Amino acid sequence: MDYAAAVNEEIRDLFAAGADIVQIDEPYLQARPDKARAFGLRVLERALDGITGTTAVHVCFGYAAIIHERPSGYSFLPELAACACKQISVETAQSKLDTSVLAQLASKQIMVGCLDLSDHTVETPEVIVERIRRALVHLPPEAIILAPDCGMKYLPRDVATGKLAAMVEAARILRAAH
Repeated sequence: MDYAAAVNEEIRDLFAAGADIVQIDEPYLQARPDKARAFGLRVLERALDGITGTTAVHVCFGYAAIIHERPSGYSFLPELAACACKQISVETAQSKLDTSVLAQLASKQIMVGCLDLSDHTVETPEVIVERIRRALVHLPPEAIILAPDCGMKYLPRDVATGKLAAMVEAARILRAAH
């Protein structure tokens, strides 16, 4: 809880400095679901206590360059419907996530990870569109934000830039269709 209080102060400072959105990266909710159920939401709520700006929580499977095996579902995700954050960031590309779980988060905006960071191949916009369409079955378009699965620090710069450019084009295609 002391760490959550420190995170709360950092979030307040970021908003005071002009941040529009503050994202918390959270690797332990997924990795340790029993402990997350015991006190994870309480700690997350303490970190977000009194925060009025837009906040997001990224539920991480781990960097693709380090963690190579991924489950097809989250062990702790629907529980986040009760948290104060407005946005939840999930990985769907690398894990080929069963997106039906997103319907349980209908009160949130979902940052849908649509870039596979375990593969240095730059996706086509059409591949990304198909990944997002899997989420559109369960959520309205206005609830979805396109995002990389996780941090891109292990990708070569040209690959990361190419993937982001493809994601932007996919967003254009999706906006025109909806």
